[in-house]
Amino acid sequence: MSKAQPVVKEPNALVRFYRETVGELRKVVWPTWPEARNLTVIVLGVITVGSIVLGFFDWLFAEGFRLLISLAGRG
Repeated sequence: MSKAQPVVKEPNALVRFYRETVGELRKVVWPTWPEARNLTVIVLGVITVGSIVLGFFDWLFAEGFRLLISLAGRG
Protein backbone atom coordinates (compact mmCIF):
# COMPACT_ATOMS: atom_id res chain seq x y z
CA MET A 1 0.00 0.00 0.00
CA SER A 2 1.12 3.51 -0.74
CA LYS A 3 0.96 6.37 1.66
CA ALA A 4 -1.91 8.83 1.33
CA GLN A 5 -1.03 12.19 -0.15
CA PRO A 6 -1.16 15.04 2.38
CA VAL A 7 -4.09 17.37 1.87
CA VAL A 8 -2.95 20.88 0.98
CA LYS A 9 -5.47 23.42 2.16
CA GLU A 10 -6.02 26.27 -0.31
CA PRO A 11 -6.48 29.75 1.20
CA ASN A 12 -9.94 31.21 0.87
CA ALA A 13 -10.72 33.68 -1.89
CA LEU A 14 -10.30 36.79 0.25
CA VAL A 15 -6.85 35.80 1.52
CA ARG A 16 -5.75 34.81 -1.98
CA PHE A 17 -7.04 38.12 -3.40
CA TYR A 18 -5.13 40.08 -0.73
CA ARG A 19 -1.87 38.20 -1.32
CA GLU A 20 -2.12 38.56 -5.10
CA THR A 21 -2.91 42.27 -4.78
CA VAL A 22 0.07 42.90 -2.52
CA GLY A 23 2.28 40.93 -4.89
CA GLU A 24 1.13 43.00 -7.88
CA LEU A 25 1.58 46.29 -6.02
CA ARG A 26 5.19 45.35 -5.25
CA LYS A 27 5.82 45.13 -9.02
CA VAL A 28 4.55 48.66 -9.68
CA VAL A 29 7.13 51.30 -10.53
CA TRP A 30 5.84 54.30 -8.62
CA PRO A 31 6.66 57.79 -9.95
CA THR A 32 8.90 60.11 -7.98
CA TRP A 33 7.35 63.19 -6.38
CA PRO A 34 8.65 65.54 -9.10
CA GLU A 35 7.24 63.23 -11.80
CA ALA A 36 3.88 63.01 -10.03
CA ARG A 37 3.76 66.79 -9.57
CA ASN A 38 4.62 67.45 -13.24
CA LEU A 39 2.03 64.96 -14.47
CA THR A 40 -0.58 66.48 -12.17
CA VAL A 41 0.14 69.96 -13.56
CA ILE A 42 -0.17 68.61 -17.11
CA VAL A 43 -3.51 66.93 -16.36
CA LEU A 44 -4.90 70.05 -14.69
CA GLY A 45 -3.72 72.18 -17.63
CA VAL A 46 -5.37 69.91 -20.19
CA ILE A 47 -8.59 69.87 -18.18
CA THR A 48 -8.56 73.68 -17.91
CA VAL A 49 -7.93 74.22 -21.62
CA GLY A 50 -10.52 71.59 -22.55
CA SER A 51 -13.09 73.21 -20.26
CA ILE A 52 -12.47 76.63 -21.78
CA VAL A 53 -12.80 75.27 -25.33
CA LEU A 54 -15.99 73.35 -24.52
CA GLY A 55 -17.41 76.35 -22.66
CA PHE A 56 -16.72 78.59 -25.66
CA PHE A 57 -18.46 76.21 -28.06
CA ASP A 58 -21.39 75.86 -25.64
CA TRP A 59 -21.74 79.64 -25.51
CA LEU A 60 -21.36 79.91 -29.30
CA PHE A 61 -24.08 77.35 -30.02
CA ALA A 62 -26.38 78.83 -27.36
CA GLU A 63 -26.06 82.26 -28.98
CA GLY A 64 -26.62 80.74 -32.42
CA PHE A 65 -29.80 78.99 -31.32
CA ARG A 66 -30.98 82.11 -29.51
CA LEU A 67 -30.51 84.07 -32.75
CA LEU A 68 -32.34 81.42 -34.79
CA ILE A 69 -35.26 81.34 -32.36
CA SER A 70 -35.56 85.12 -32.31
CA LEU A 71 -35.52 85.24 -36.13
CA ALA A 72 -38.13 82.46 -36.35
CA GLY A 73 -40.39 84.31 -33.89
CA ARG A 74 -40.49 87.37 -36.15
CA GLY A 75 -41.56 85.50 -39.26
